[in-house]
Amino acid sequence: MNQLIRILNDGDRETLAWLRKHVGDLRVTAAARHLGSNGKPYVSAVCRYLGVRPPAPRQQSRPVEDCTVGDNYLAQIRQLLAQRNEASLKHPR
Repeated sequence: MNQLIRILNDGDRETLAWLRKHVGDLRVTAAARHLGSNGKPYVSAVCRYLGVRPPAPRQQSRPVEDCTVGDNYLAQIRQLLAQRNEASLKHPR
């Protein structure tokens, strides 16, 4: 199937697996060949052609990382901007 349909990421792989399970390989192949006259069609194009709407791809849950370093840098930037703003208010050009 990968030789007929453009697969760019894991979401496309999941969608193609869902499509093959719910529509069948014959219909997916026929749709890909019909749409693929100018190259490989995207999975989303095959879905639209077949009139189906696959479920949303699963979101990869990432663990919450420690943001302390970034938060400290943002605080420093805000402090510098506030000082700059105060200086410009005291000495307008």
